[in-house]
Amino acid sequence: MATFLYARVSTTEQTLDHQRTQAEAAGFTFDHVIADKGVSGVSVPMRERPEGKRLFDMLRAGDTLVVRWVDRLGRNYLDVTDTIKTFLSRGVIVRTIINGMTFDGSTKDPMQMAVRDALIAFMAATAQAQAEATKEAQRAGIAHAKGKDDGSYRGRKPSFDRKQVVIVRDLLGKNTGISEIAKLSGLSRQTVYRIKDDPEGTEKALALWPEREM
Repeated sequence: MATFLYARVSTTEQTLDHQRTQAEAAGFTFDHVIADKGVSGVSVPMRERPEGKRLFDMLRAGDTLVVRWVDRLGRNYLDVTDTIKTFLSRGVIVRTIINGMTFDGSTKDPMQMAVRDALIAFMAATAQAQAEATKEAQRAGIAHAKGKDDGSYRGRKPSFDRKQVVIVRDLLGKNTGISEIAKLSGLSRQTVYRIKDDPEGTEKALALWPEREM
């Protein structure tokens, strides 16, 4: 029985390091780390990713698959639910770092199965909805920026970058306190609250000032 970490980032500019760091901080150790870099979780199904396909080939009954959250498996509802159900049917245990969820296919109790499947469906739907909201905010911000040739109406440059936003959102998902998040991300408490309370505005700011993204 082996433990796998699967990590994914959608652009080549992003790094995978923080996903492994979070997993290790949560107490996980790994026999294998499988990672796809620069691969969309929206448009590229898990089975069609270079390392995702390899993961399908390697996982066996009794193995444990660890992911930061289900959105690393993908941001398409049907793809994510199909992927997880396929792994569970093989006898693989799927665990998430954020929220500490464990999905085990060994149960035969219909009520437990119904609750498990409903939770998987909800998390997969949330991942897709977040991706769609982010994409829409980015489109709006880019369209606004293109309409202002001199850039004078873009507003003040944000005090955060993409990497810091990812850190903040990850820690919020783990119910970390605002003061601790500010310390770990290098941002002020006010900025952390702004990222938390205004996700659409955050994405628009990053789209208007792409040079701040990392």
